[in-house]
Amino acid sequence: MAILPSARSLRFLIFTFIETNSPMFYLFDEEFDVCFCLRQSRLSRAAADAVQRLLPEYANGELANVCIWADRIKFRYRWSSALHYVNTPESLCTYQYARDCKDENGVEGRCVAGAINNYTSQLLTYKTRSSSSQYNLTEALLFLSHFMGDIHQPLHVGFAEDKGGNTIEVHWYTRKQNLHHIWDSNIIETAEEKFYDSSVDGLIDAIQTNITKEWTDEVEEWEKCNSKKIACTDIYASESIRAACDWAYKGVTEGATLAAQYFSTRVPVVYLRLAQGGVRLAAVLNSIFG
Repeated sequence: MAILPSARSLRFLIFTFIETNSPMFYLFDEEFDVCFCLRQSRLSRAAADAVQRLLPEYANGELANVCIWADRIKFRYRWSSALHYVNTPESLCTYQYARDCKDENGVEGRCVAGAINNYTSQLLTYKTRSSSSQYNLTEALLFLSHFMGDIHQPLHVGFAEDKGGNTIEVHWYTRKQNLHHIWDSNIIETAEEKFYDSSVDGLIDAIQTNITKEWTDEVEEWEKCNSKKIACTDIYASESIRAACDWAYKGVTEGATLAAQYFSTRVPVVYLRLAQGGVRLAAVLNSIFG
């Protein structure tokens, strides 16, 4: 097993595929502009070719170069802000699409799960759409890749009352932060500093090694869908809200200081979700593009 912080390490990097021949991860946080490349191809040739064709020219052939596009575009596409998360009411630790997937105005389907379903459906038209409509499919690819990361971050599937931990003010060691930001960024940053000499490559290698070794018997299960859908958002979101209840929110009170103990027990959850998100994104793209 690769040396990971406290057994299996993880971090809620958002998984996106940047290079056509390898899965890419990037942090869930829009402010942490770093992409993580797993050095093993999980994309089929057809999927890799389709990704290449759909990428905008400024990406220079790498999805990693546009991995945070969906975060940056929120300021122009204000309608997309609600698509990055889904919240459950009354601190419920279960997810139900019909109950939970709606925006603050009650519009159904406007949440991260609905967005994944929507952009998956759009991309399924790839082989039949004319070249004049490729721009929309480019955006669909960028949105889908990003949202597959978001849905695997526990606090992107959190409680409505605290906006996924955004209103819970705590201290991360000595720094004042909100709980959501800790799961978006701080846990990973701390893992890099403590275990990898602040090296992103070291973290990538550790996650990759665990996917191919420690988690190898679990990968096939991660890829499975218990429905006819290509992306099983009910599974992803249900896992995330359970992780939010069991790990993100548990034991946390307003103004608390979260430090070594919280870090060491939560960082494995982050890495696991990163790995699952990356594997599943590859599986979804392979299913879409054949």
